[in-house]
Amino acid sequence: MKIKEEERIDDLDNEGLKIIQKKNGFCFGMDSILLSNFAKGMKKNSILLDLGSGTGILSILLSKKSECKKIYAVEIQQEMAEMINRSIKMNHLEEKICVINEDIRNLLTHFEKQSVDVIVTNPPYKKIKTGIVNENKNKLVSRHEIEGNLEDFINITYQLLKDHGELYMVHRPERLADIIELLRRYKIEPKNIRFVYPRINRGSNLVLIRAVKNGKEFLKIEEPLIIYKENGEYTEELIEIYK
Repeated sequence: MKIKEEERIDDLDNEGLKIIQKKNGFCFGMDSILLSNFAKGMKKNSILLDLGSGTGILSILLSKKSECKKIYAVEIQQEMAEMINRSIKMNHLEEKICVINEDIRNLLTHFEKQSVDVIVTNPPYKKIKTGIVNENKNKLVSRHEIEGNLEDFINITYQLLKDHGELYMVHRPERLADIIELLRRYKIEPKNIRFVYPRINRGSNLVLIRAVKNGKEFLKIEEPLIIYKENGEYTEELIEIYK
């Protein structure tokens, strides 16, 4: 597989999977790894939509971790979408994953309403004009709500999910009130929430959310996920997640 001068190939240490990423551009983080593990228990033969696919990491990992039937990786940035396609070919996943280079707000031109079983998303965390604005366009679009805000992601999720379809999302805890308010506004009921902590004596820096379209009201707060032990090593659970 030929790659561009500004790119690199990273080994995902999972059934021989590899991914192409930019050396100095947006790269996947631990949040996507945690989300892929959180979502892997989805129903067998699901039609899966990966909203805001970025590098394609979620689609590539879930092609092996889950028993889904088909994955559609949606990415608005043409350069990133093209890179995902090359990663798919490198892993011989052309039959399993299809890339759609499109704005998430226009997905009804590609899919019928209520046609998707599961949606996974690691959306931009930051509102426009908040946090450090990166000059790198790939990083800017991936981290800030430039090409779609939180409500856009949840709105299209409601339109595309089948009744009782599932949404799996990773986000920042400081946005949790916004997330729950929007989910309920669009009749997607939060069912499971798991907070992620870098260390046991630190505040949470990530939250994993599972929600069900038109689901009944019942929310379970899962036990916390701790990343590091006191000695700085990964916890046993995190080591298992990375296997």
